[in-house]
Amino acid sequence: MRMKVNSIARACALALGTCGIVMSGTASAQSSNQELKQQVDMLKEQLELVRGQLDKVVKQLATAPAAPVTAPAASGSHDFLERKAGDGLTFFTRGGEVSIYGNLDISVDAATKGLDGMTVGGVPPAGRSGWMPDISTNLSYIGVRGFQTLGTFPANFVYQLETQIDVSAASGTSGSNSNTSSVVKGGLTSRNSFIGLASPAWGAIKIGKTDAPYKSSTASMNPFSGMLGDYSVVMGNSGGDNRVEFGTRLDHSLWYESPNMGGFSVNALVSPGQNRGYDASNLAAGEGDCSGGNIPGSGGTPVACNDGAYGAAYSLSAGYRNGPLYVTGAYELHRGVNRTSDLPAFDPTDVANEWAAKIGAQYRFPTGTTVSAIYEKLRRNVPEALAFQNERSRNGYWLAVSQQIGDNDSAHFGWAHAGQSPGDPGQHNTPGGLASDNAANMFTLAWKHQVDKQLSFYADFAETLNHSSAHYDLGAGGRGVTTDCHDASNPDPTGFDPNGNGPHCWAGGKLKGISVGMKYAF
Repeated sequence: MRMKVNSIARACALALGTCGIVMSGTASAQSSNQELKQQVDMLKEQLELVRGQLDKVVKQLATAPAAPVTAPAASGSHDFLERKAGDGLTFFTRGGEVSIYGNLDISVDAATKGLDGMTVGGVPPAGRSGWMPDISTNLSYIGVRGFQTLGTFPANFVYQLETQIDVSAASGTSGSNSNTSSVVKGGLTSRNSFIGLASPAWGAIKIGKTDAPYKSSTASMNPFSGMLGDYSVVMGNSGGDNRVEFGTRLDHSLWYESPNMGGFSVNALVSPGQNRGYDASNLAAGEGDCSGGNIPGSGGTPVACNDGAYGAAYSLSAGYRNGPLYVTGAYELHRGVNRTSDLPAFDPTDVANEWAAKIGAQYRFPTGTTVSAIYEKLRRNVPEALAFQNERSRNGYWLAVSQQIGDNDSAHFGWAHAGQSPGDPGQHNTPGGLASDNAANMFTLAWKHQVDKQLSFYADFAETLNHSSAHYDLGAGGRGVTTDCHDASNPDPTGFDPNGNGPHCWAGGKLKGISVGMKYAF
């Protein structure tokens, strides 16, 4: 090929030289017509030679084999924020991945506290205690999670930042006439957020805040998550209020997640108390709320962390999954829980450990029927002298049956039972004391329709049937609007507010609610 090109170059040079001769000959008045004719003939011969050489080169190029295709970049080599194929919103980074995810859930509801006919000294509950419509945001959030490889280091750096999204209400501190919190749930990273190291070989170590292993161990057994009739109304809820003591997120925590070991897995978490008060009556260092989930003085209590605040917390779960079968056990301990506001005078013995333990099982049958069951023990270790006001020690039960109907529809039934506790501190309309009838049952029915992988609709009905001294709510566990035992009285002892000198919790309510909602997950 090189010889052919050289020949073409020589021919072109000769042709150009001849052109110069022609021009010179033309310019000279002494050049004869005969010489000019000879030069033109020579130029034609040279041009024919060039054309012949070009034709040969073109034919050789046409028959030459195609150049080899350049090999693709090595696996794992991507441009920064290159989109990853698939349904999720995931991008490659240099040496890792980052994903944006979320859940948007909003419903239209109507609920009643079921306090009809109740009076104290002939005075009924303040405000409206019957049916009231509402629009509720339920377990809505958005988050970013990802990982980054660390060269030869035998683990990846992992991270997650997650924030609650209040779709139907303005973000701000949460407050009611019975409970006030300084935490802005719609603030950045208000939900599970952490950094850590993870490896398929040995698991993950993370630090930040997260749903405790005790909570997450049975989450798959709750088909009503975020709905009216969520099992958190009873399960893990030792007092029957909107706070779920043993089904919650634990701040300032360090935890370990094991890999899947032949179907077995283990999760363990520790959350130091970070409290200068021996009785956990101070705010934990670095936090805006008491460990119990409210601010000092919330609900008209004395201004200290004395309504469920605790020191260090420990949570542990173990599970086994094999095809359609899943079984799990979990344990959680809260040290030095301060409940001195339950008594008219301060008693240091009312600062005691509280713990919870449960076992759960789930099985999916070939018919599309899934059955889940949980047994739970809640205990507060107070001396016998305080048994009369101990409403925190009891047993609980949960049964759920779900049936898949076709490809897009499913029906769900749930029953929760809260057993009777040794004692009760009493409510606005009950004296409390030993052997108070504070058991309760909750029933839930729901239908779900899955439009596609992201969008679904649901409708459900739930009722909480409290015995005479019980005050379990309806909607605890992730709903923006809950229905509880409190009437419309406010914590105003000055007498200015006609509904003041509250809040008043009325036991024995027969709460009911209906809900229709839409959910979009991405």
